[in-house]
Amino acid sequence: MGFTQRPQQWGIMIRFEHVTKRYEDGTTAVDDLSFEVAEGELVTLVGPSGCGKTTTMKMVNRLIEPSEGRIFVEGEDISTTDPVQLRRRIGYVIQQVGLFPHKTVLENTATVPHLLGVKRGKARERAAELLDLVGLDPATFGDRYPEQLSGGQRQRVGVARALAADPPVLLMDEPFGAVDPVVREHLQNEFLRLQQAVRKTVLFVTHDIEEAVRLGDRMAVYGEGRIEQFDTPSTILGAPSNDYVADFVGADRGLKRLSVTPIEEGDLEQPPVLHLDDPLPAKLDARWAVVLDGENNLHGWISAEHAHSGPGTVRDHARRMEAWLPVGATLKQAFSTMLQHDAGWIAVIDKDSEGRFLGILTPARLHEALRRSTAADGRDIARGDVELETITGIGKR
Repeated sequence: MGFTQRPQQWGIMIRFEHVTKRYEDGTTAVDDLSFEVAEGELVTLVGPSGCGKTTTMKMVNRLIEPSEGRIFVEGEDISTTDPVQLRRRIGYVIQQVGLFPHKTVLENTATVPHLLGVKRGKARERAAELLDLVGLDPATFGDRYPEQLSGGQRQRVGVARALAADPPVLLMDEPFGAVDPVVREHLQNEFLRLQQAVRKTVLFVTHDIEEAVRLGDRMAVYGEGRIEQFDTPSTILGAPSNDYVADFVGADRGLKRLSVTPIEEGDLEQPPVLHLDDPLPAKLDARWAVVLDGENNLHGWISAEHAHSGPGTVRDHARRMEAWLPVGATLKQAFSTMLQHDAGWIAVIDKDSEGRFLGILTPARLHEALRRSTAADGRDIARGDVELETITGIGKR
């Protein structure tokens, strides 16, 4: 089983030491698990039904007790901790949400702070802040009851309630599995945004490999009660540790890898560039040029036909750029943008500026970036250090 190195400044939030869960009928749900989860890390546990991933998660808050081994949370052996007190400092989100039907959304969200002795006014104030954080206006939704919400809205309330006591650890068991694909993708996006803001340590159980890849900082791929590989999504997709993992992540793992491979500046080409106030050039040695403003921010593009159309400035004939992304966006987003706009390339800008142009990404460069990323992970080197072999002259001797 492969493990990746974590930054030295990160502490360990969850640690499993040779943990086994064996039932009275002889069934072994998990077998000799040893792994660590760093502070602020989101780890997805993925595998087929009955593989032990949910059992693993439930042992962290002692809903299931291990038969052997020890589990530590924040350095404390949880077997020595009162289970009720332990659960009150670990957030827990399940697929069915489990909201109290007789309580309002605000009251549901304030449940755990109430149990911890927080005064009613403060608890409701905290609940309102969290509802706003998960995208539910407390003025609109706070007084509603669970039956008045959509499935996606109930899931948001479940996440808000789990965060209400500001727990260091969040356990999520197939939380988005009961909603339709469109709502599910939206919830995933919102959860990633939320995680960037709150940086909890998260164990996220799913049977969906694409969800595991999209959300996880690292993934644990389960076989029968054991972790077959524990690494970053890009490494697992690019270098499966064995045939089981390769089969589980699928033959299309190269396409899945697009969603976890970012655009880097080294992937970009430099096209001809003109500025808005430049006079139209007498000659343009390309079919088109990128158009920038006076601050070198992306404005649009101009075709060779319009560039040679006579007197005037580039501004008079420039067209707005629709197909663009910030550097650091994924190759999947780049590919989708090309398809959406029927574009042969996309412009890439600096994400930390007002739109400073960096270069363009073409389909050929996108393919190269994917190949370099796979090779870099396999050889443990920087992506820019990978030299690709290119086949030329096909059919020639």
